[in-house]
Amino acid sequence: MKGYMALVFCAAALTACIITTDAKEISITTIKEDPYAMSRGSELEGYCIDLISTLAKNLGLTYKVHLVKDGRYGAVDSSGNWSGMIGEVMRGEADLAVAPLTLTAAREHVVDMTTPYMQTGIGFILHKDLASEENTFSLLSPFSTDMWVGILIAFLLTGLCIFLVGRISPTEWSEPDTEEHSFTLLHSFWYITGALTLQGAGPHPKALSGRLVSAIWWLFAVLLLACYFSNFSSTLHSNNKHVSIKSFEDLANQDLIDYGTHSNNPVYRRIYEQMERKKSYASSMEEGVRLALERNYAFIGEAVSLDLAAARYCKLIRSQEVVAMRAYAIAAPRGSPLVKSLSIAILQLSESGELTYLRNKWWASSCIGAADANNSHALQPHDLRSLFLLLGLGLGVGLLLALLELIFKARNQAKDGKVVEKKHVFLSVRHFDSN
Repeated sequence: MKGYMALVFCAAALTACIITTDAKEISITTIKEDPYAMSRGSELEGYCIDLISTLAKNLGLTYKVHLVKDGRYGAVDSSGNWSGMIGEVMRGEADLAVAPLTLTAAREHVVDMTTPYMQTGIGFILHKDLASEENTFSLLSPFSTDMWVGILIAFLLTGLCIFLVGRISPTEWSEPDTEEHSFTLLHSFWYITGALTLQGAGPHPKALSGRLVSAIWWLFAVLLLACYFSNFSSTLHSNNKHVSIKSFEDLANQDLIDYGTHSNNPVYRRIYEQMERKKSYASSMEEGVRLALERNYAFIGEAVSLDLAAARYCKLIRSQEVVAMRAYAIAAPRGSPLVKSLSIAILQLSESGELTYLRNKWWASSCIGAADANNSHALQPHDLRSLFLLLGLGLGVGLLLALLELIFKARNQAKDGKVVEKKHVFLSVRHFDSN
């Protein structure tokens, strides 16, 4: 009986121990890095914070998150001691390390790592102009698509305006016995086309209204052509030094664009040798992004970090080629019972699409609806809006003058008709009196 009671007591004690262990608040260490963990007042937010919350909810865990004391991920020194989050996990200062921790053989040797929650690799970012191929329709490149549409609309409206002015203004009316009407609709468009080529196409308007519209269109055409050739010249000059960069091989085979990274881990020998020769390393991720924005520079780094930079800066683009594939995982002490549960939970989140949702949430692009950076050198309609306003004002004034000319002509004809009628009546009365 005593043995039975002892067995029951041991079982109860073991159950209580398990319950206590399950209810224990686990300590999680992380590092501040966009967009994994960022400060929001006194709290933290980001991809890893959301991941911790989702995993804890699925596994029924309570936790407390703190930032790593030395601000490092974890590396071993000459004496064999580990720093950063890996060191805290090894010393028992944290139960888990949830951060963009790269899964490596050295780390796996001293801690247990879960199933990876994110795949990444080595890529590079650079200005979109450097990654784009040469445009086949380079003759159209000085103006944007909207600009060409605006010019077409201006061309059609001006041709129609000259045609209407020719019909409305009495000065443009032809003599029925000598000639046909000069400004037909076809001739009106041919006339303004000649102006675009800086060649006259007569006959020219005779009325003040027609001459005003013609003068405004000629001024519009000259200024427009000046802007076109100026921008086209700069485009040709830039194309002379244009290099289309698509891969690491393209980077290694050219000398026009500098490239560098914020680490000294070479991917390809030729790239590493040029970085050593030019000392083109960037001291930080922020400096690498700044250099890529400001000059001909390709910044090499981890693909997920570069994706974030490309999402925030519309002028940058990440290379499609990604090499040296690696993964991010959660670290736990050797033999931790949490590793298996966390690995299964991560797989479930991956299968349900939750990890993809978190990725899209924190890597959302701010470039939606923004103008295409590839057309940054092309003139937009708002760049020449004063020129279009001048043309619109000239067309409006020309039509108004044509209407005034028509009204003035009609009044003169009415007055002349009354004078002739009065004279005819006077001559009739006089003739009657003489009889």
